[in-house]
Amino acid sequence: MSRVGKAPISIPAGTVVTLTPGVVTAKGPKGELSQDIPVTFEVKVEEGVMTIHRPSDSKQDKSLHGLYRSLLNNLITGVSQGHSVNQELVGVGYKVSNQGNLVEFVVGYSHKILLQVPSEITVVTETVKGKNPNITMSCCDKQLLGQLAAKIRSFRTPEPYKGKGIRFAGEVVRRKAGKSAGKK
Repeated sequence: MSRVGKAPISIPAGTVVTLTPGVVTAKGPKGELSQDIPVTFEVKVEEGVMTIHRPSDSKQDKSLHGLYRSLLNNLITGVSQGHSVNQELVGVGYKVSNQGNLVEFVVGYSHKILLQVPSEITVVTETVKGKNPNITMSCCDKQLLGQLAAKIRSFRTPEPYKGKGIRFAGEVVRRKAGKSAGKK
């Protein structure tokens, strides 16, 4: 049995889980989300604990068992606590600011990049003198949040020579040595 798939998911107080054939819906203090799952998988909710059982031991079912358990765990965590992503802009003159859900990036191009963030995501930008500008995004949907964070990172991916670019907070960029100074 899948180690991830057989682990139970605890449902915190204040979170309501509704099961219908093929769909699991969770509602909590941070919002409401639903996840489609194959009708062959059996989902049970008993005494604040959710478990997922696969229909057979076929290779396909084994591989999907852990996946759907992780997706449902992210669903429960999202509606109860929420998810957040922190990114920092490393580079001279790099800036980020927002007005509501319209985010403006200055990352070394001849133009500014404007990004309209979906209304489900809360965006906070921070610029402190002497530190790199930060952008913090929070949402109950982990998939939507990760997709947006990857899009923002793609505006200027971290490069290995000077380390400039948009990176996740705490991310370590592997650095390379530049050209040699010259022949002796």
